Amino acid sequence: MQLSLIDWLCLGTYFLISFGIAWHLRARAQRSLSDFFVSGRGVPWWIAGTSMVATTFAVDTPLAVTGLTASFGIAGNWLWWSLLLSGMMTVFFFARLWRRAGVLTDVEFIELRYAGRPAAFLRGFRALYLGVLMNCLIMGWVNLAMAKVFQLTLGLSRLTAVLLCLALTAVYTTMAGLWGVLITDLLQFALMMSMTIALAYFAVAAVGGLGALKTKLLALEATQAGGGSLLDFLPAADSAWMPLTAFLVFIGVNWWASWYPGAEPGGGGYVAQRIFCAKDEKHSLWATLWFNIAHYALRPWPWILVALASVVLYPDLADKEAGYVLVMVDHLPASLRGLMLAAFLAAYMSTISTHLNWGASYIINDFYRRFLRPRATEQHHLRAAQVATILLMLLAGGVTYYLETIRGAWALLLMIGAGTGAVYLLRWYWWRINAWSEISAMVAAFLTSLALRHWVPFAGGEQLLFAKNMLATTAVCTAVWLTVTFLTRPEPADHLLNFYRRVRPAATGWRPVAAQAPEVRSTAAGWANLRAWVLGWAMVYLALFATGKLLLGFWTLGLLLLAGAITAALLLYFDFTRRGWETFG
Repeated sequence: MQLSLIDWLCLGTYFLISFGIAWHLRARAQRSLSDFFVSGRGVPWWIAGTSMVATTFAVDTPLAVTGLTASFGIAGNWLWWSLLLSGMMTVFFFARLWRRAGVLTDVEFIELRYAGRPAAFLRGFRALYLGVLMNCLIMGWVNLAMAKVFQLTLGLSRLTAVLLCLALTAVYTTMAGLWGVLITDLLQFALMMSMTIALAYFAVAAVGGLGALKTKLLALEATQAGGGSLLDFLPAADSAWMPLTAFLVFIGVNWWASWYPGAEPGGGGYVAQRIFCAKDEKHSLWATLWFNIAHYALRPWPWILVALASVVLYPDLADKEAGYVLVMVDHLPASLRGLMLAAFLAAYMSTISTHLNWGASYIINDFYRRFLRPRATEQHHLRAAQVATILLMLLAGGVTYYLETIRGAWALLLMIGAGTGAVYLLRWYWWRINAWSEISAMVAAFLTSLALRHWVPFAGGEQLLFAKNMLATTAVCTAVWLTVTFLTRPEPADHLLNFYRRVRPAATGWRPVAAQAPEVRSTAAGWANLRAWVLGWAMVYLALFATGKLLLGFWTLGLLLLAGAITAALLLYFDFTRRGWETFG
C-alpha cells in the first residue's frame, strides 16, 4: 500500500500529539508510585471508563472479530459477548468494594483479605504469573496482530514492526505512567472509533450498500459449519461449531467460572486498576458501567460490517482475519490511509501501554517492594518501575518472535483458569474463604486442565469439547476448594474484622464478623444489586441487537428491541435516582 506525503504527515502528527501529552504529564506521574500506577486516585469516571474501552480496542480485536464473523457468522461473537454478564456483575457488585479497598493493585488485595505466609506466597506468585507470564503472552498476541497489519500494508518484516511499535509505546509509558496512558487513550479512542466507522462505510459501499450486502450474503449461501446463516444473531440449534450445549455453557457458566484478562470474575487486572484511579466510589461505578456499554453495545457493529463485507469481497480467502486489513488496503480512499494506519497504531498503543504499566505495577508493588526492597525510598521504586516497564517491553518482543511455538501454551493458560471464578466472587461476600481456598482452586484447575488435555475423555467439535472440559474442570475445582476451605482454619478474626471495616461488604455472608462491628453501615446487596445487574446486561444486549437489526433492514424487530433497551435504561436510571447510587455494591 502506497502512502502519500499527507498520510505520513497524519502519522507524524499523531505521534507528536501522543508524545507531547506524555511530556506534559511526566512530572505529575513521577511524584509517587500512586501517581505512576493509579494517577493519584483522582480520575473522573469518563476518563477511566474510556481508557478501559481503548485498552480492549487492541489491534488484534477487529481482526479476531472478522475471523469469527466470516467463519461462523454474527453469532460467532458470542465467544466474547457472553462476557458482558461478568462485566455487569463487576459494575454493581464489586466496583465500589474495589475502590474502598484502597490498594495499588488487585494482587495487593490478597494480603488485605488474607493473612500469613499463604497470603504472602499467593501475592508473590500471582504478581509474577500475571505480571510477567500472562502479560507478555497477551502483548505477544497483540504484537503479532500489529505485525500482520504492517506486513500487509507497508511490507515491513515482523521483527522490524514489533520493535518499532514496542519502543515507541514504551517511551511514553515510561515517561508519564498511567496519567500518560489515560489521556492518550482519549485521543486514541476517538481516532480508532472514527476510522473504524469510516472503514465500515467504505466496505459496505464497496459491495453496493447494506441491502446489497444482505442479498449477496444470502446468495452466497454462506452458512456456519453445521447450519445457520451468517446473519443469525444466535447459533443454530444444529450448529456443529457451537451446538446448544456449548452455547448454554458460554452464557451460563464460562463468564463467572473462568479467569479471562479484562473480564475477570469480580473484576481485576487493568479494569481494577482503572477503578483504583477513579475519584471516588461513585466514579468507579460509572466508569465500569460506561466501559461495558461502549465495549459491547457501541463498538462491535463497525467491525462486524467490515467482516461481512469481506466475505462478499473475498469469498475464498483462507486467512479470514486478514480480510479486515485487505478491505482497508483495497477500498479505503487513499486520502484516509494514513489516518487508518494511525488508528491501528492507536489501538495497538492503547493496549500495550496499559499492559506495560499494569504489569510493572505487579512486579514492583507486589514482588520487588514487598519481598526484595521493602525499605527502599519512593524514588528508588519509581526508577525500578520505569526499568520494569522497559524489561517487560523486551520480554514481550521475545515472546512475539516465538509465538508460533507457544500458541498451544497460550490456549492452555486460558483454560487453566476454569473453575476458579467462584472463589474470586465469594471472597468478597463470604468470610469463610481463606488463602488456601484460592491456592487450592488454582492448583485444581491447573491439574484438571492438564489431565483433560492429556487423556481427552470427551468427544465433539472445538466448542463442544471446550464446554465439556469447562464443566468438568469447574465441578472438580469447586469440590476441591470447598473441601479445602472447610478443612483449613479461617483467617484470623482480627484480620477479617479489619477487612470488613475497611471494605464494608454486605453483612449477609459476614454475620460472625459483622456482629463485632455494629458501627459499620452495611451497603445493600442481594435483590437490589441483582435487579440492577439484570437491567444492565438486558439494556446492553437489547441495544446491541437493535443496532444490528436496524442496520440489516429488519425495522420492526429492530425498533422493538430498541424500545426494550430504552425501557431497561430508564428502569436502571430510576434505580440510580430513586434509591441512590450509594445502595449499589
